[in-house]
Amino acid sequence: MKNQNKPKLQENAVAVPLPQICLSDLELPKDLKKLTVPQCNRLCKEIRNCMIETVSQTGGHLASSLGAVEITMALLRCFNSPADKIVWDVGHQTYAHKILTGRYDRFSTLRQEGGISGFMKPEESPHDSFISGHSSTSISLACGMAEAMRMQGKDSYAVAVIGDGALTGGLAYEGLNNGGKLKNLIVILNDNVMSISKNVGSLSRHLRTIRLTDKYITAKRNVEKTLKSLPVVGEGLAKGIKGAKDSVREILIRENTMFSHLGFVYLGPINGHNIEEVEEAINIAKKHDRPVLIHAVTKKGRGYRPAEDNPSAYHGVSGFDIKTGNPDISSGDCYSTVFGKYLTRLADSDESICAITAAMDSGTGLNYFRQKYPNRFFDVGIAEQHAVTFGAGLAASGMKPVFAVYSSFLQRSYDQLLHDVSIGKQHLVLGVDRAGIVGDDGETHQGMFDVPMLTSIPNAKIYSPSCYEELRKCLWEAIYNDEGLVAVRYPRGCDNSSFEKYKINATYNFTRDLQSDTLLISYGRIYDNVFTANGILEKKGLGCDLLKLTCIFPLSEKMLEKVSCYKRVIFFEECHCNGSISQIMGNLLLQNGFKGGYSAVTSDGFIKQASISRCLERLGLDADGIVRYVEEIMNGKA
Repeated sequence: MKNQNKPKLQENAVAVPLPQICLSDLELPKDLKKLTVPQCNRLCKEIRNCMIETVSQTGGHLASSLGAVEITMALLRCFNSPADKIVWDVGHQTYAHKILTGRYDRFSTLRQEGGISGFMKPEESPHDSFISGHSSTSISLACGMAEAMRMQGKDSYAVAVIGDGALTGGLAYEGLNNGGKLKNLIVILNDNVMSISKNVGSLSRHLRTIRLTDKYITAKRNVEKTLKSLPVVGEGLAKGIKGAKDSVREILIRENTMFSHLGFVYLGPINGHNIEEVEEAINIAKKHDRPVLIHAVTKKGRGYRPAEDNPSAYHGVSGFDIKTGNPDISSGDCYSTVFGKYLTRLADSDESICAITAAMDSGTGLNYFRQKYPNRFFDVGIAEQHAVTFGAGLAASGMKPVFAVYSSFLQRSYDQLLHDVSIGKQHLVLGVDRAGIVGDDGETHQGMFDVPMLTSIPNAKIYSPSCYEELRKCLWEAIYNDEGLVAVRYPRGCDNSSFEKYKINATYNFTRDLQSDTLLISYGRIYDNVFTANGILEKKGLGCDLLKLTCIFPLSEKMLEKVSCYKRVIFFEECHCNGSISQIMGNLLLQNGFKGGYSAVTSDGFIKQASISRCLERLGLDADGIVRYVEEIMNGKA
């Protein structure tokens, strides 16, 4: 879509150099509309440099944001934000949006405690129309906003920017299905040919077909250019052939896409890195009296060669050396890789084991399983609901399905866990990754709600190991000794535990059995902090007995009888308070006639971004905080 109305320089005319414009010179986003396209292109380079420099220090979602710079520039030039609502799906491609909407001077604080969020956050800026962090929500949100504008008599647009990976989520299709009648809805499909893991399924094939058709359009333009150069007849002949070929294009693309069948005017594919093409498509979309979908093809990692070559590694990165492009990641094991490697090892001798991921094979450690057993590995896209029900179907047919999923993403599948797995007692194993605090990604990604969710499901069983050895033991138990819905949950990062491991099991373990009248209880990663804190308390003459839970639900009756013998029970838990294991245990103890003192340290509400250690410190779940709390209890101050 080249701009054919650009003025041509007269022969021998001298082009006047454009003034050098920097981001710091502008009132953003207001001044963007005043700039020429070449000036905007220069700013795009500055934006990318700013992103690369910042994310190399703070970590973040780099590749996807690098690919969306020109689209962002065009959106803010063609629409009037915040009156026009721009809804970004997931939010991990919005760094340019943050920079261009008045946060350039604070961008160095990205994902830091007290800094700007890595995702959309309305409390941060009126240009962030809705909070984001999870996939496939943008079209439904934009539909709601578009309808609200209509009812309020506002002449504004609702724009949903969604990546092709997010279109593997079912909610996106629900939005498309209901958006086909909205006149002020525009959807920008940012098609970068890749989500977090490789795109899969029918949608990916459909978009690939459209992109292949784009080669036809490019060839058509080249033919037109050649014909126009012919003397006398060239211009007229080109117009005639152009009309015929436009009709062919209409048949091949616009009227033969699933988007068209859903009621959308389809525009594209266009070059998402060409500001003029994107702006031209947007301006055409605004002239239609129907919802429009603009299909923009981009390159993930654009402008930084290491991210272009390996976009998966730079989807979410903790930091990296800009010159070498080497990410600051440990080459050793973490909980995810230990889980994935051990599951693969079990599959060596058990052909009934299957592995399922929702577009996160590397993130959950299932890349090892995929490489060795591709026929038993299933990537269903960003579709956790389908993953659970698909797993239930595998289980009902005699297989042993294991679904590895981040805690915060598992939330989308509650109905399927209850209806499709629990009622029929199908044996599905969940590897609940990133359980507990995840840190810098903030409220939308903290894994604090999987325990309250899973404990509400009848007959569910939950393990929460405290070290790698327990993780392997729990996974084996979940697959071979348990029935129904079983979850093995584990934290983000590595096993840095120092507690004594001479009694590794998948149930529970008392330390210093009835040597004190005070019992400290915990599980998972936090148990090591409790163990360390108790060492400090012992030196002060305040040593307590310890209970480490491994199977955290359901709770053993024999174990509860023993807990009832203590004068004081204190539970430390990396979990939301309502529905927590500490709350469940407290209720059971009261029902059994417990007369002692009982208290718990958990979280309440959503946890804002900070490092994992700082989040735990703020909650009082670090070793020093545990020591202070126990001292207060023993001294009668709490």
